[in-house]
Amino acid sequence: MVMALTPAFPTLPVTSVLFACTYNMIRSPMAAALMRHFHGTRVYVDSVGVREGDEVDPFAVAVMEEMGIDLSRHRCRTFEDLEDTNFDLIVSLSPEAQHRAIEMTRTMACDVEFWNTFDPTLVDGTRDAMLEAYRQVRDGLLTKLKQRFPLSRGPSV
Repeated sequence: MVMALTPAFPTLPVTSVLFACTYNMIRSPMAAALMRHFHGTRVYVDSVGVREGDEVDPFAVAVMEEMGIDLSRHRCRTFEDLEDTNFDLIVSLSPEAQHRAIEMTRTMACDVEFWNTFDPTLVDGTRDAMLEAYRQVRDGLLTKLKQRFPLSRGPSV
């Protein structure tokens, strides 16, 4: 007979998430927008980059628009631009962001998760090839978000 182990302490719900990548131009804005889309009323969501980015990538805007999510008004920010650093969870999407998140949380009660996410700007080729790379990043983030933060379902009848 196999018995399921239950944690000694119940897992606390995540009420605030910070997504971080290198420039806050593609991966972290996409992840934050997806999280807001599915959990925006229950979870505070923000995103930053390790280094200062110029503006949100137009390919990221295009592939998010395919899902009906508007990313065009996103403004790139860095860790230094954060007004509040009290997050339950920081999800880093690049190795550089992971190092910065670990450094930031040394004296904080905050969990850090590393979701190593491909940088679609590394793809050369046609517009269609580049859009496909961005779609793969978007879809990969969506899959991880749904696994980590399952959609709540109402009571069944």
